[in-house]
Amino acid sequence: MANAHDVAAYILSRRGQTSAMKLQKLVYYSQAWHLVWADSPLFPERIEAWANGPVIRELYDAHRGKFAVDQWPLGDPDNLNAAERGTIDAVLDNYGHLDARQLSHLTHGEDPWINARHGLPPTARSDAEITTEVMAEYYSTIDTAEDAVPVDELPWGDWASDSAAYR
Repeated sequence: MANAHDVAAYILSRRGQTSAMKLQKLVYYSQAWHLVWADSPLFPERIEAWANGPVIRELYDAHRGKFAVDQWPLGDPDNLNAAERGTIDAVLDNYGHLDARQLSHLTHGEDPWINARHGLPPTARSDAEITTEVMAEYYSTIDTAEDAVPVDELPWGDWASDSAAYR
C-alpha cells in the first residue's frame, strides 16, 4: 500500500509548488474519493480534524514551518498503482483549481470534519480522528446524490477574488 507521503509527492509532481494547506486538503480528498471508488484506503495514515480542516500529521511534521512546498523527498509517486494515480488525477481535476482557503472552507461544511470535532469552536485545537469509515460513508452519499452540486459550480463569491496567495 502507498502512504500519504507517496500521495503528496505525486500531487506535487503533477501540480508543482503548492501551499502546504492546499496539499493537505488534496491528499485528504484523494483518500476520501479512493475510499468511494476503490472501496479501500489509499494510504494508512490517520487524518485529524484540525481547525483549518483535515490534516495528516505525518505530512504536517514534514512541512511544518513552510507555507509552500514544491517537492516531497519522503514520498515516491512510483509507489502508486494506476488506479491510485487515477483517483488522485480525478481529485486534481475537480479540486485542484481551488485555493487552500476554499478547500478548507469546503471541508468545514462536510460531516466528517464537523462530526470529528464534536461541536468544538471553529479555532479550537483538536487531534480527533476523521476515520476512513466515516469518510467512505459520507462521500459515498455525495457520489450517488442526485442533487449534489459539482465542486466547480459551487457559489464561491468573494473567495475567488483573493485566492492567489493560497494556491
